[in-house]
Amino acid sequence: MKKIEAIIRKTKFEDVKDALLEADIEWFSYYEVRGVGKARQGRIYRGVVYDTSYIERILISIIVRDKNVEKTIEAVKNAARTGEIGDGRIFVIPVEDAIRIRTGDRGDNSLFNAEQEV
Repeated sequence: MKKIEAIIRKTKFEDVKDALLEADIEWFSYYEVRGVGKARQGRIYRGVVYDTSYIERILISIIVRDKNVEKTIEAVKNAARTGEIGDGRIFVIPVEDAIRIRTGDRGDNSLFNAEQEV
């Protein structure tokens, strides 16, 4: 099992969500996050200068079985890409174990319903 964390532009969230659902990734968590980037410039909006070094992004957290890692990465990467600086990052982290609280299922079995497996 792997945990995939992706930091993406807020404007690309709906595209990434749709791409994950199309790739049969039906469950994930997401959080609004802020980060600090290299760019240090001020933007002027209605006469007020705003610091753009604080970047608002979405952090998506997904736990997947090993067989679904590459299709998940491709779905996020293709949907989040604009080709410009600041498209984001994807991190892949090993997951040692997972337990479904309701049934006690462990490992891969805790991530999907066996009766729905085709």
